[in-house]
Amino acid sequence: MKSLNIKVILNLSGVLLLLNALFMFIATCVSIYFDDHLTYPFLLSGFLVGFGGFAMMFLTRDRRKDINKREGYIVVCVGWLFLILSGCLPYVTSLFFLPNDHIIAENFSVVNIIYETVSGYTATGTSIYDDVESLPKSILFWRSTTNWIGGMGIIVLTIAILPFLGIGGRQLFMAEAPGIYTDKIHPRITETAKNLWLVYLGLTAFFAALLYFGGMNLFDAANHSMSVIATAGFSTKNEGIMYWNNNVFIQYVLIVMMFLGGTNFALIYLMIKGQFKKIWKNEEFRWWVGLIAVTTIIVFFALFYIVYPTYSTETYSWFNFEHSFRSSLFHVVSIASTTALAMEDYTSWLSITTLIFFSLFFIGGSAGSTSGGITVIRHVILLKNSWVEFKRILHPNAIIPVRYNNRSLNQSIVFHVMAFFVMFMFTWIASSILFAMLNYGITMSFQNILTSLTITASTLGNVGPGIGEYGPGSSMNSLSDGAKLLCCFLMILGRLELFTILILFTPAFWKNT
Repeated sequence: MKSLNIKVILNLSGVLLLLNALFMFIATCVSIYFDDHLTYPFLLSGFLVGFGGFAMMFLTRDRRKDINKREGYIVVCVGWLFLILSGCLPYVTSLFFLPNDHIIAENFSVVNIIYETVSGYTATGTSIYDDVESLPKSILFWRSTTNWIGGMGIIVLTIAILPFLGIGGRQLFMAEAPGIYTDKIHPRITETAKNLWLVYLGLTAFFAALLYFGGMNLFDAANHSMSVIATAGFSTKNEGIMYWNNNVFIQYVLIVMMFLGGTNFALIYLMIKGQFKKIWKNEEFRWWVGLIAVTTIIVFFALFYIVYPTYSTETYSWFNFEHSFRSSLFHVVSIASTTALAMEDYTSWLSITTLIFFSLFFIGGSAGSTSGGITVIRHVILLKNSWVEFKRILHPNAIIPVRYNNRSLNQSIVFHVMAFFVMFMFTWIASSILFAMLNYGITMSFQNILTSLTITASTLGNVGPGIGEYGPGSSMNSLSDGAKLLCCFLMILGRLELFTILILFTPAFWKNT
C-alpha cells in the first residue's frame, strides 16, 4: 500500500471548511435580518473557518491528484473532526457579544458546545439547552443548518464538486456511506452525488413552503424543514412539534417528510421521475413500508381501544379514531426514521408500546437515506440468511444463495452484514455499561441501567431522545461531562456506520504494504 497522501487529505478538509464557512455567512444574513447582535460573531467565525480552509487548499495545491480507499476513510474522519471543531466557533464567539446571564453563557462549557455541535452534524437532534426559545434566531438557524449539512453528509456534497478539483470521488463516497449497496442514479459517482443533493435541496424547499402555508411562520418553517428532512429533530420551540398540536395539516406534512427522510434518496429520485414500478420492485422499500404499516396498526389498536378511552367519554368517536391513527403513524414513522419528534409523550402510554418504540431504535430507515440505525436492508439480509441456513441444514450439499432484489448476494456481503450487526450490539452493550458508570457511578439503580441502555441505543442509532429520564422533551444538560463525551463518540460512530471510525484503530490499516 502506498504511503498516505497527507496533502490530499488536508486539501479536501480545506474544501469542507470552505463549505462550512459559506453556511456561516448565510447564518450571518439571518442575524442581520433579526438584529440579534450576533452578526459579528458569525462573520468572524465564517472568516476564520474560510481563511483556514483556503490556506489548507492553497498550501496543498501541488497534491497528488488521486485518492485511495484508505485515504478516503481518513478524509471522512478528519473532515468530520474539522467540521465539528469549526462548527463550535459560532457558540464560542457569541459569548463576547451576549450578556453573562444569557442562556448560551450560562450553559457554556467546552463539553456542552461540542455535544450540541456533534448532535447537530450527526442529525441526532438532542440538545443541552432547556430553553431553546431564548436562543438568538441566528443560533437556532445554525443548529438547524448543522442538521441539514449532516443529514445527507457534507462529504457527498464535496464529491459533487470534486471534478473541479481533479480528484475522483468513489473512495470518498464509499467511506461516507459504507452501506450494502446504493441504487445508481447515474453511472458516475459525482453525478449521483449531485442528483442526491438536488433532490435533498428540492425537498427542503418544497416542505418549507408547505409548513409555511400550513401555519408556521417562515423562520420556523425553514428551520423545521432543514431539521426534519435530515431526520434530526432540532426545533425552534421548547415544546417541539407539540407547539403545533392543534394543526393537523402540519402533523401530516411532517409524517410525509419523516417517511421520505427515511427512504433511499435514489428511490425518491426515481419517484420524482415517475418510475413507480422500479420503486416498488425494490425489496428494502417494500420492507420499509411494511414495517411502518404493521407497527402503526399495532400501536393504533393500543391507543384506540386502551389508551385514549381513559381520556374521553366518547370512547369510539371519529375523533379518537383519527387521532389514534395520526398519533400512532406519526410516532412510528418518527422513531423508525430516527427523527424522534413527538406529538405527545409516547412513553406514558403503555409498557408494550414503549417496548415497540425501543425496538425501532435498532432498525432505522433505508440505506441511502438520512436516517441512522442499523438500516432495514441489513435486517432483511440477516433474516434471509437465517432462513437460508435452515434450508442448508436440511440440504447440506445444496448451494443455496441469499437472494435480494432477485439477485444472488455475494457471501462476503452477508458476512459484512453479520459483522456489522455483532459490532453494533457489542458497542451498544459496552457503551451502556460505561455510560452508567460515568453518569451514575458504581452504586446505580436498576432504573439508571435502563436509562443507560436506552440513551446509548438512541445516540448510537442517531435517534435522539431516549426513554425514561432523558425521554421526549428532555435536554441532556444534566448528564456528566464524561457521559456527554461518550455520547458524542457514539453519535459520530453511528453516523459513519461504525467501520469508518473503528477501522482506524486496527494496526493493519496503518501498514504501508
